[in-house]
Order: sequence, then C-alpha cells, then structure tokens
Amino acid sequence: MTYPMTRQRTFDPPDELFGDPAPVRPLTFADGHEGWLVTGHAAGRAMLADPRFSTDPRRLHPLLMSRRLPESDVPAGFFLRMDAPEHTHYRRLLTGQFTVRRMNLLRARIEEIAADCLDEMERQGPPADLVRSFALPIPSLVICELLGVPYEDREQFQRDSSRLLRLESSPEELAAAVSDLIKYFYTLIARKRAEPENDMLTGLVASGELNDDEIAGMGFLLLVAGHETTANMLGLGTFALLQNPDQLAIVRDDASVIDNAVEELLRYLSIIHFGPTRTAMEDVVVAGTLIKAGDCVALSIPAANRDTARYPDPAVLDVRRPASGHLTFGHGIHQCLGQQLARIEMRVAYPALLKRFPSLRLAVPADEVPMRTDMSIYGVHSLEVAW
Repeated sequence: MTYPMTRQRTFDPPDELFGDPAPVRPLTFADGHEGWLVTGHAAGRAMLADPRFSTDPRRLHPLLMSRRLPESDVPAGFFLRMDAPEHTHYRRLLTGQFTVRRMNLLRARIEEIAADCLDEMERQGPPADLVRSFALPIPSLVICELLGVPYEDREQFQRDSSRLLRLESSPEELAAAVSDLIKYFYTLIARKRAEPENDMLTGLVASGELNDDEIAGMGFLLLVAGHETTANMLGLGTFALLQNPDQLAIVRDDASVIDNAVEELLRYLSIIHFGPTRTAMEDVVVAGTLIKAGDCVALSIPAANRDTARYPDPAVLDVRRPASGHLTFGHGIHQCLGQQLARIEMRVAYPALLKRFPSLRLAVPADEVPMRTDMSIYGVHSLEVAW
C-alpha cells in the first residue's frame, strides 16, 4: 500500500484503508522505505504514547516526496518535530497558556467575533462563501489576538500557510514559505521587545528563556496550527451538517448536545488525513506486529477514528454519540496543545451560525463544492451558502 489514496466519498476516508482487518499493515513510503501503516484505534493510541517512537525529522521517511522539508529548514523552537526532553522544554513554556480554564475565559470574546462575522454576512446577503466570511476569520482573529499578531497581516500568513499545506508545493516552495514566516516573526519579536503588549509573544520575549530563533519557530507553529485546523473543521463540519439535515437540526435546536456534536464531528471528519509519522528507535511490538528499529510508521487518524472496535457504526454521523477518545488531536506528549481552544471555538461557532441562519443551505450543488484533496489538512476550499 502507498500514499496518496483517493477518497470515494466526500466525508469518508479512502476505501483502501479498510480493506484489511489488521490494525497494522505494511506500507511503502514515498522514498521506497518499507514501513508500516496503523489503522486501528488502540494500536494508534499505543504508538503515539510510546516514547520508543521518534518524531525527529532526521529519522522519518516521507509519505509524499513533495512533503519532505530538508532537516536544516525545520525552524528552531518547532517542537512538534522534537522528542523529549527537548520537546518538553519548549512545550512547558506554553502549557499554562492553553488550559481549559484560560480557554473558557476567551468564550465571550469568541462569541463577539462570531457575532461580528455573522453580522457582516447578513449585511452582505446571500450567497456567501462560509470559509472566507466565517470559518477562516474566527480562528484567525482569535490566534492573532492571543499571539499578538496584527490581524491586518492575515493575507501574508494565510498565503504562506496555504503554500505549506499544499501537497503539490515543491520542497523549495515549502522552504520559502517557512523562511517568509520566520522572517515575519523576527520583525514581530523586535516590535514586542520595543513595545511590550499583553500577548503570548511578548511573554515569550520577556521570559528570557528563548532566543529569537526559538520564539520565531514557536510562533510560526502556533499561528499556522491555530487557524488552519479549526477553520477547516468549521467549513467541513458545516458542509457535513448541511448534508445531514437531521443532525443539523439537533445541533441548531438542542443546546445540550453541542459538546458531543463537536467531538463527533472531529471524529467523523478527521481532517488530518496524512500521518502523523514516527520512527521506531528500537524493536517495538504494536498490536502483535514487530516493528523493527529504524522502521517508519504512519498512523491513519481517519481510519483509527472509524475503527468498529471503538465506535459502533463509525461511518454514521451521530451528534449525540459520546465520541470521546478520538485521535483527531493526537495522543501522548504531542497531543495538540491548542485542542481546548479549538473546542471552544467550535462550540461557539456552530450554534451561532445555525441559530442566526436557521434556513442555511448550500448555494451550489454538493458535488460542486471544491474539496481540499490537494492539501495536507482536509476540508473545503470554499462553501457557498444561502439562507
């Protein structure tokens, strides 16, 4: 088996992921390396929690050749691609910023941002591109305010983020996008040092624990991850609800269901559809399969989140389902740092949208919605809606 695989249906993972009941199976990586693919939920959870697996890019093999960024171009401070204890050092500086309590304190501001976006949609009238008008602005504004990034610079960082996530981007284009974002953060760091503000970048500068390279790398990671993932969940999640009107009605009319609905949409859609990947640093047995030292392993989050051993009728979207334990945010030491922020944004945004526009509908045929099959984060490029 090799990547990429073709989706046969809009909201479902490729059929090839379910052709073999084994939770761990052989996979040929793009450079010819013979490694492994994990599709089982329990096996994936075990792999992500096992410190014998490394995320160091010097040990990894690419699922797609176009996604191979030279190790020298991985920014300092980009702790997503680090093992403990280096990873632990960087992550601890941010953990307190993303607690459930702190994220809940942001709810009122997120509600205000969502209402402003909906007001503007209503003023302009239908049809509207939900991605540009609603799904992208909400997380972009929130992460900009948290980090201390001027929102008026969004065109630049959204363009560079898109280049980073496009599967057809060459290694040179990837490196250029990283370089542009890092240079942008150098200018911000200098500004925060000269004119401190009440934001995360200022706090990192003031701590004195990191150099500018490290702060820029951390800022780069937080900015890209902080707006791209939630934006795609809001766009794709709305599309999925519009295609399942009974489920949409539940989310719109029953406020008590929103926590379960968000977890179920995260499970059902699984927008991280390539990887993550790890390399075994010693021989490890996962779900009865011996993975030898040096073998690279890819986890299919969409397949793991559709594992029948974990979720009955996993191909059915059921917003009342208690879908906790999904792997959309990962697991182990690399579990998504901003997951509580993403949850709050979605818990606010979906009901706000559906209550403001109770007759929300697609303004184009469903098969004409442009899907992000060409990006490393799945979703919709645009979603034309009316009401």
